[in-house]
Amino acid sequence: MIYLVRHAHSDWSPDENRPLSAKGHADAQRVADVLAPYSIVAIYSSPYTRARQTVEPLAARLGLPITEDRQLRERQLSSEPLADFLESVKMLWANPTFAFEGGESNVEAQQRGVTLLYDLRDRHRNENIVLATHGNLLALMLQHFGKTIDIEFWQKMSMPDVYSLSFWMPLGHMIQRLWNE
Repeated sequence: MIYLVRHAHSDWSPDENRPLSAKGHADAQRVADVLAPYSIVAIYSSPYTRARQTVEPLAARLGLPITEDRQLRERQLSSEPLADFLESVKMLWANPTFAFEGGESNVEAQQRGVTLLYDLRDRHRNENIVLATHGNLLALMLQHFGKTIDIEFWQKMSMPDVYSLSFWMPLGHMIQRLWNE
């Protein structure tokens, strides 16, 4: 089973490596409460501070290291500042192969995330692992398995949010939301 965690709340700033807010730290403790019972054997995280801090309480509780993986990083929308973040994201969801200058399309970001999911699934067969990442990438990864997942799903996600993704061999999967606000 793979547990996918969207990072907890951080106060927005242009610094992508920003830390969690006080609320985010409190919610990170709750993420640990939700996931600790699941016999987790490995924890992977985006290299960004807010994602890593979201799973640090879980790692401490379980005595596990956190392995940073750049494939879990925040999605690059553009190399230049965008005038309207939400409208830009809507445009990307409406046109999955479109990318702004220096950014990733939905297809590219999804492929990056899903490739890692399958690699880690194969590396950790019959084991439970946690991946801490960012909302847009997490929604795109889940969309690969549930075609009804769209921008509205992304907009309704909370910070943090927790989903389980189970694979049944040879085909099939199940997505379940575990986070209760």
